[in-house]
Amino acid sequence: MQNHTVKVYPSRKILPREEQLAWKIATVATDPVELDEDVVDMVINRIIDNASVAIAAINRPSVANARAQALSHPRDGGACVFGIPGNQRFHAEWAAWANATAVRELDFHDTFLAADYSHPGDNIPAVIAVAQQTKRGGYDLLRGIATGYEIQIDLVKGICLHEHKIDHIAHLGPSAAAAVGTLLGLDTATIYQAVQQSLHVTLSTRQSRKGEISSWKAYAPSHAIKLAIEAVDRAMRGEGAPSPIYEGEDGVIARVLDGPEANYIVPLPGYGEAKRAILESYTKEHSAEYQSQAIIDLAFRMRDRVANMEAIDRVVLHTSHHTHFVIGSGAEDPQKMDPTASRETLDHSIMYILAVALQDGEWHHVRSYTPERARREDTVKLWHKVSTVEDATWTGRYHNPDPNQRAFGGRLEIFMSDGTCITDELAVANAHSAGARPFSRDDYVQKFNILSMKSLKTNIQRANFRYSEILKYIENQCFPIDWRKTNFLKELRKKNAIYFIAYEEIDIDQNIIKHKKAILNNKFIIGFAGIWFYEEFSEIVSIGVLKSHRRLGVAHLLISKLINYSHSKKMKIINLEVGKKNIEAQNLYRQFGFKTNGYRKKYYLHNGDDAILMSLNI
Repeated sequence: MQNHTVKVYPSRKILPREEQLAWKIATVATDPVELDEDVVDMVINRIIDNASVAIAAINRPSVANARAQALSHPRDGGACVFGIPGNQRFHAEWAAWANATAVRELDFHDTFLAADYSHPGDNIPAVIAVAQQTKRGGYDLLRGIATGYEIQIDLVKGICLHEHKIDHIAHLGPSAAAAVGTLLGLDTATIYQAVQQSLHVTLSTRQSRKGEISSWKAYAPSHAIKLAIEAVDRAMRGEGAPSPIYEGEDGVIARVLDGPEANYIVPLPGYGEAKRAILESYTKEHSAEYQSQAIIDLAFRMRDRVANMEAIDRVVLHTSHHTHFVIGSGAEDPQKMDPTASRETLDHSIMYILAVALQDGEWHHVRSYTPERARREDTVKLWHKVSTVEDATWTGRYHNPDPNQRAFGGRLEIFMSDGTCITDELAVANAHSAGARPFSRDDYVQKFNILSMKSLKTNIQRANFRYSEILKYIENQCFPIDWRKTNFLKELRKKNAIYFIAYEEIDIDQNIIKHKKAILNNKFIIGFAGIWFYEEFSEIVSIGVLKSHRRLGVAHLLISKLINYSHSKKMKIINLEVGKKNIEAQNLYRQFGFKTNGYRKKYYLHNGDDAILMSLNI
């Protein structure tokens, strides 16, 4: 890498193009250096990631509105739009607008943090849209995306925007213009003009990240890449730009950022040096602001050490400057403590995120943000006990230039009413390349499978003997020791046993799918749950969900059904037992209020695991 000094020059001194940052960016974009194999693999991963989060958000209002705008700009041989059949095409800039809004909506794609913030995956919709309209192949597509990541990440390393309350899309405009330039094989002079134009028109304030955060948080990057595509179009027609855009006497640095005496250092690859910046970025396992990723994982790890959530006196997160002042209590933003706040605001409130993560032991891109979830009385009570403190150590690690030392987590202290303090810390999220479970291709594919699952209506009904074979099939997928079909038949005929199935309605021509054995009478059975009834209490016997349909809320629906049915039968208590090693199931039951009331040592013969006894008063 080569470090480039960027500073302000008076108008009387003519700064040669070759010495301007925009030109240097353009030379990186035109460098014909080949891509490394690991970079190619990661570009593919991030294309999958973008598609995952876009499809998950496809019917949200802002996404639907952006798509509606794109539909007004059809074009033969244009680009595709998420949610629209592929034989319908639209102008590239409008397709990029709609698709980027879908990608950004859930705050669920990749991130890079340094001197400033970024979601470099925002470059991808621009490159794909232009590639489709211009009929470029995969080789050009990969090179264009790699350029977009390289330029945006390098700018983020060198130039801080947020100190001046300028939104990070001011780095996205130039990177997207450079990316499209690489895709199209444009010359340096043309890309140079497009980069400058893009920066000039994408400067906006960070009010979009504060107060009543609106849908513009999703629109902001789509607006930037749309403007970048248009800037490339103009530059290809011979149009120029304000120049020098960074270094000019009245340019961005002098009048928007640090002022006439400013001095920035921006690293860029030298000629012939591979573009590898994408490998420094990281994607999200949880749908929330990136600084919350490690904190969510930390909350999951610590929650089992909290015997009684109601006995928490206060929670203090020691963390970086950004986490404290942007999404923490240092923001002094009452919206971040408001149960009626928008989803966009809640995912920028580490206080809310911590409360829900501690209580639920999961983070879901929909369930964790519903109004009902945010307004739950016990959640609001815990939420308002959470505060953040800036810690110089964590701020230093946040800005550490060494990727092996850079961290975005913190130290969490949970003070209990009895005076004890539970504490732990986590530097990076589990999914981070340096984390406990770094994301691999399989994880990206799994994320896609979960988020792109067809949103059919899940139904619940009582099972009868006709479903015994299907229940056995699901049981085989879920448990190491399964029941025989005859045992299921006996269960389904018991007077004190009730079994429910969760199913999706399917068309007959959809029956040729992986789980043929789970289909009966156009019903695709995706899960089941059974419960026994006694005089005043009931006992959950078994819950099973197909592996392909987990983390989609099916188990939630089944448990809710069991609880409601028990209530209708005037039961007072619901009991269950669950393996000590089955943390995921324990967390799920705790979300419904089940509490531990005993243990059975080495209860499970197949693995010697202890059984935890739990109960719920209804």
